Amino acid sequence: MKANIVLLPGDGIGPEVIRAAQKVMDAVSSKFDHQFTYSEHDIGGCSIDAHGTALTDEALVACQKSDAIMLGAVGGPKWDDPTAKVRPEQGLLALRKGLGTFANLRPVKPHPDLLDASPLRPERLGGVDFVVVRELTGGIYFGEPRERRQLESGVQAVDTMSYTDAEIRRVAHLAFKLARARRSKVTSVDKANVLESSRLWRQTVSEVAKEYPDVKLEHILVDAAAMFLIQRPASFDVILTSNMFGDILTDEASVLTGSMGNLPSASLGDGGPGLYEPIHGSAPDIAGQGIANPIGTLLSMALMLRYSLQLEKESQAVERAVEKTLSSGHRTKDLANSGETALNTKDMTALIVERI
Repeated sequence: MKANIVLLPGDGIGPEVIRAAQKVMDAVSSKFDHQFTYSEHDIGGCSIDAHGTALTDEALVACQKSDAIMLGAVGGPKWDDPTAKVRPEQGLLALRKGLGTFANLRPVKPHPDLLDASPLRPERLGGVDFVVVRELTGGIYFGEPRERRQLESGVQAVDTMSYTDAEIRRVAHLAFKLARARRSKVTSVDKANVLESSRLWRQTVSEVAKEYPDVKLEHILVDAAAMFLIQRPASFDVILTSNMFGDILTDEASVLTGSMGNLPSASLGDGGPGLYEPIHGSAPDIAGQGIANPIGTLLSMALMLRYSLQLEKESQAVERAVEKTLSSGHRTKDLANSGETALNTKDMTALIVERI
């Protein structure tokens, strides 16, 4: 198989983990006789420095013409001025919008040998295996108006949380189809007791559920969801929620796996290339030290093989290689216990490559 993959290393540790992913992709292509070609573009802060914008038109077109996109991370203290007109995160939002990737999938499944790395007691983590489906191109991150207004009493900031029933319906269908292939349960998370957009969300998801009588649907409020992720995380199968709620809840859920560096994600739309990235940020405090955990990026690459390239056997090979490496006791700094030897990014990646 031939595939054109765009690499967007971005900022901070992004280039380090993307290089790790490229090594594993090369190992997959060699073992399974595929031909992956790469092109690389700037995004985020480095794009602002080089081009004056967080995502150039050229980079977006290259992504749109590709088979899949691997993204590292964006942002950092250098570009952290909240009053700046151009910010690194604008590149990420523009990319999602330009690709039409309306659903973000974030699987959460703690490795059995990493239960002690989580702040939760191991007995709370038994059987945890769920996927968060986060709506990605609507809600408060994209709603208009979004502005600051000068009032007589002072400055007012406005963000708009807006959803159409069509936006809700399409991501709900994806969640229910995914649940059918798992344990047939969807938990829809909203704030319907307060927000009108959430009341539309709950109504629309309930309507979609009628088309999937074999899938159980439950509705819970976002504050309860945050609590249940700690109290009873094994009760979830597929969590369906809006853009902002999904952003927050998946960061919380990442600690169940022991480190945010372990969690992958896939952003999908109706056809077209998918966008794959770890959920961690640019981690500027460790950038350039070569100690970043590459697992979230490598598992994101496995999702790329599965969803965009339809290479299930290859995807499972990467996932098994990661699992075997962890089962053998190898850890990066964020996962190592006191007194354990921590591997750097390069060595951890090399061990995973050996197991492909």
